[in-house]
Amino acid sequence: MKKLIINSDDYGRTPDISRGIRESYLNGVVTSTTCMMNIPSTTHDVAVAVQETPKLGLGVHLVLTMGKPILPREAVPSIVDENGNHLKYNPFIENLPRLNMTEVKAEWRAQIETFIRAAGRKPDHLDSHHHSSFFTPELFRGMLELANEYGCPIRNPIAYGDNPTAGMPSVADPMSKHAPSLMKEFKARSTDTIFVDFYDDGATSEELLDILSKVPEGTTEIMCHPGYVDEAFAKESVYNFQRERELKILTDPAIKQAIDSHNIKLITFADV
Repeated sequence: MKKLIINSDDYGRTPDISRGIRESYLNGVVTSTTCMMNIPSTTHDVAVAVQETPKLGLGVHLVLTMGKPILPREAVPSIVDENGNHLKYNPFIENLPRLNMTEVKAEWRAQIETFIRAAGRKPDHLDSHHHSSFFTPELFRGMLELANEYGCPIRNPIAYGDNPTAGMPSVADPMSKHAPSLMKEFKARSTDTIFVDFYDDGATSEELLDILSKVPEGTTEIMCHPGYVDEAFAKESVYNFQRERELKILTDPAIKQAIDSHNIKLITFADV
């Protein structure tokens, strides 16, 4: 049987993005989202989701590459810059050899605990902003340890197709070798595969329909990033109005019809 999770990253990135994700569930095919708990307004957005969309899957989007950590900068010096902010994407990659995993796990745990207080329940899965939890075996092990601790599945780091580390930097290439053994060691629950192609220039109806035609037997995740975008966010992020295009596609009745025609059952990570 074909079972599919359509998971939106970045819940809580802004209130408008959160609103768009909820709409993509209520009026579209999104079944799950993951929450960026180091953003102060996300706590409120999670409470709204629990009230308005109680069957929407909610996980934690572990963050190391945006905003400020939840913990004081003195507690996590290896993961912040001189201003106490998380390192941006490229500086974070350069800083990988200097990461202190005790600090990383403490910050990730703080993000998970903040989610639990806001949602009143444990997350139904873990994944990470910019896929940063997959960049090194040490980071992935830390994520797996927390997933075991909280009893939840994780995003599969091995993408569908010829490029198993699609969407990740070259530093993460060894994950295609390390990930299967680490997942086996931890008996990690996850989907059988993930599609990461519905993104940026690939975020088109044609691409999504093609992905749906390829969904294999078993469990699959499609990653997406719908949302509404205001001017302030558009100036701050390069991935901005693409989100509104994704939202329009994901709420198009033709996509739900294609899912039905391929005999695909929509699920959440709680079903994994």
